[in-house]
Amino acid sequence: MIIIIKKKATKDELNKISEDFGGEYIKVVVDIERKILAGGGERHFDAEQILLANGSLQANLWGGGIDPKTKQIDYNSMINLRPPKNLARDILSEKVRKKFNKIVRDLLI
Repeated sequence: MIIIIKKKATKDELNKISEDFGGEYIKVVVDIERKILAGGGERHFDAEQILLANGSLQANLWGGGIDPKTKQIDYNSMINLRPPKNLARDILSEKVRKKFNKIVRDLLI
């Protein structure tokens, strides 16, 4: 289940967005300008589409994930491939990573 998170997630919301991977992983797409995220689902693309329909701009959306148990965040998603801005699945810009990380921590941890 994909949910847009705009403020600190409740335990119920965290449970719902972690269902797709059996509670072991949560895929997230973060709007680094609006400071919101879409969490859950099996593909970043689906969460990205929900945020776009909700008013986000493509240039501000970045994908990754979090292990809900260890709180470890990753920055890897196919939606991050944006030649020439980002030439890998990982978020390469340290500035973008810091924004992504802060928003994930503020909303999900």
